[in-house]
Amino acid sequence: MTPRRRGSPAPTTNLRGHGQWTCNVTQAQFNVGQLVEHLKFGYRGAIFGVDAEFALTEEWYKEVAKSRPPKDAPWYHVMVDGAANTTYVAERHLTASKDFSQINNPHLGRHFRQFDGERYLPTQRSH
Repeated sequence: MTPRRRGSPAPTTNLRGHGQWTCNVTQAQFNVGQLVEHLKFGYRGAIFGVDAEFALTEEWYKEVAKSRPPKDAPWYHVMVDGAANTTYVAERHLTASKDFSQINNPHLGRHFRQFDGERYLPTQRSH
């Protein structure tokens, strides 16, 4: 059983309508499939998408991103461990997880084909 995380996950994002979850972001610190931890809320998760810069609405940013992280740096789509939700997180709020155990999220099969002991391997998408 995963220990209870301090705090609570950041609000979820509505991800419908987004097509491609990965992009070639050379300046991104984290990769799709990597396990990360949220520095402020303490939850662990797996990255399933990377945006080179903030890609949601200004309304979402004003309402949810209270600390006003930079919009011109990478943002990540993260599946939260032990929950059915996902979050959208600025790079400055994440750190690589030292816990390499698998996460528990019902959306894993949609985006990943297997876990290699350290990270999730993305499913192959046809374009």
